Amino acid sequence: MSGAGQGFRTSLTALAGLVLLGWFGVTEAIIIRHDVNARRHEVRAAEFPAVFYIEQQGGDRICAATVIHARWAITAAHCVHQTSLGRTLETGNDFGVRVGGNDRLIDTVVVHPGYDVNLTESTDLALLRFSDTSTAPVISLQTEPTELDQIVTLVGWGFFGWGTTGREFSDGKIRMAANRITEAGDRLQMRFDDPRLPDSDALPMEGTPGLWDSGGPALLGGRGNYRLAGVAVGELEGEHFSEETQGRYGAIAVYERIYRHLGWIESVVGKI
Repeated sequence: MSGAGQGFRTSLTALAGLVLLGWFGVTEAIIIRHDVNARRHEVRAAEFPAVFYIEQQGGDRICAATVIHARWAITAAHCVHQTSLGRTLETGNDFGVRVGGNDRLIDTVVVHPGYDVNLTESTDLALLRFSDTSTAPVISLQTEPTELDQIVTLVGWGFFGWGTTGREFSDGKIRMAANRITEAGDRLQMRFDDPRLPDSDALPMEGTPGLWDSGGPALLGGRGNYRLAGVAVGELEGEHFSEETQGRYGAIAVYERIYRHLGWIESVVGKI
């Protein structure tokens, strides 16, 4: 993996055996069950107007972010370096993105003080400030420690693939999937269950993020009432992990747990 992908691996790997999606440097754009029609996972960007990709490189749409305030969005910190966002701001220019069908400019990035690009266990979060205030939709934050065993909706534009093979290709389409939170400690974790196993707990629309989906959201609740529970940072690097087959059944996706960082977010953004 190279470029943005390499960065993502660093994030996830920083998790002590985490491959960054956003730890991998990027999360795939949703890896799905092999026995489900892929079109069921395709959605329109208008269905998630508060979620946007940060940069397009050729046909790849790299890293995602979620609008949480009229002037702020949140993503994985490693996405600031995996895309040209950080370099653009360093030159004194604003960075353009497309959010909910409208062009917006990012003028400031605030990286979590606990983030260290060389440490996977550091807090991989960054807040993005827009140059203007908007009345466009925002997604509320999860404010209670009740995420364990709950089902979340995952969204991304990154690499697509199937649980039997892992990531396959990137076509720039936005997709969604569901998964169940199996661990809620410092970070959230969720396993991609194999529906072929006799004791499988796989959901009908189960999936896991893939390459280029770092920074993407894990959303609790339903449409119109989503709450941001986590931000994608990577995949645990287990015994049988390989970059070429990232996202296969058994993969454990890792998300920064928003509930653990409410104080920092409010200190930057204000009470939301």
